[in-house]
Amino acid sequence: MTFDLEYNSDRPNLIIPEYGRHLQKLVDHCISLEDDEERNKMAQAIVDVMGNLQPHLRDVPDFKHKLWDQLFIMSDFRLDADSPYPQPSREELQEKPEPLAYPKTASKYRFYGNNIQTMIDVANSWEAGDEKEGLLYVIANHMKKCYLNWNKDTVDDKIIFDHLFDLSNGKIDLRNSTESLAESSTLIRVKKANKHQSKVQHKNQKNYRKKTR
Repeated sequence: MTFDLEYNSDRPNLIIPEYGRHLQKLVDHCISLEDDEERNKMAQAIVDVMGNLQPHLRDVPDFKHKLWDQLFIMSDFRLDADSPYPQPSREELQEKPEPLAYPKTASKYRFYGNNIQTMIDVANSWEAGDEKEGLLYVIANHMKKCYLNWNKDTVDDKIIFDHLFDLSNGKIDLRNSTESLAESSTLIRVKKANKHQSKVQHKNQKNYRKKTR
């Protein structure tokens, strides 16, 4: 007895391996059909099968559009079928994306993060008053907590006020303020409490998953 065995090394490479070789063979057979109606009918059936094989794509916008694009890609753009969407081209697929610009930040105090600068810009846009003053101290306390996360030690309020003055380009000046920020021990304790709470929640979720199995 002889067996006609196929090895993957002898087979053509799969264009989209996630769908498997059987679906690729269906696509190749669909390309070879001469009758337009029969070819369009089979193309629609293949798209339906692809949707069943990738159920997570149903939550993706333009779910069907994505499947039809993948069908044409698997056919190496040789399939002549009536698609309800514009057919992609090989040039579009091979076109290089525009390079992404790296986030530019001039801040030398990176441990505060970029959101601090946004908060400072918003505070500068507010009119002077009690609300703005309250916001400034909220920002300063948040900066102190960020500093402690980075340094894990105590920090003098004067350092925070100096950094705030620097980050605001001199528009926010609390250096002569008589009001103190939150104590370092309080901020560290809050951080530890949040960390402990997240561990408890993770443990409860893990125990719940064990019970439901």
